[in-house]
Amino acid sequence: MGQSTEELTSQIEDTRGRMASDLDALQDKVSPSAIVQRRKDATKQRISSMRDKVMGSAQNAGGSVSDKVPSPSGMASSVQGSPLAAGLVAFGAGMVIASLIPASKAEAEAAHRVVETTKDKGQPLVDDAKAAGQQLGQDLKKRATDAAHKIKDSAADSAQQVKGEAQSSAETVKSESQPSNG
Repeated sequence: MGQSTEELTSQIEDTRGRMASDLDALQDKVSPSAIVQRRKDATKQRISSMRDKVMGSAQNAGGSVSDKVPSPSGMASSVQGSPLAAGLVAFGAGMVIASLIPASKAEAEAAHRVVETTKDKGQPLVDDAKAAGQQLGQDLKKRATDAAHKIKDSAADSAQQVKGEAQSSAETVKSESQPSNG
C-alpha cells in the first residue's frame, strides 16, 4: 500500500530539517572562525583550570566573612591551592620576562668581566686538560701499535704451525697410501 501525499510531505520536511541541522553542524565544524573560537575557549578553560589548581578555585574563595575569620577557638578554615606553586609560577614568569629585557650597560660590563676572569682562571685548566688528552692519545697509540705487532707475530707463528702440520699430515698420508714392498 502506498503512502499518502501528506505522509510523504511530512517525511520530506523531517528529512530536510535533519539535513539542515546536519549541514549547520558541519559548517560550524569546518568554519575557520568557529575553529578559532573553540580553540580560544579551550585555552581559556585550560588556563582557568591551571589557575584553580594552583591558587584554589574561586568558589572556595567565596563565602561569608565569618568563614574567613578564624573562630575564637583558633581553628582557621582550610586553605586551598598551593602558595609555593604559585610562587614558582610567578618566579618562572619573571625569569621569562627578564630574559626578554635587554641587559643594561652595567650588566653587560659585569658579564664581560666575569667572562674575562673565567678565561684567565680557566686557561691553566684547559691547558692541563689538553696535555692530559695528548698524553692519553699517545699512550693509546703505543698500546694499539704493540697489540697490532703481537697479533701479526701470533698470526705468523700460527701460519708456520699450520704449514708444518699440513706437511706432516701430507707425508703421513703419502706414506700410508704407498704399497709396502715386502
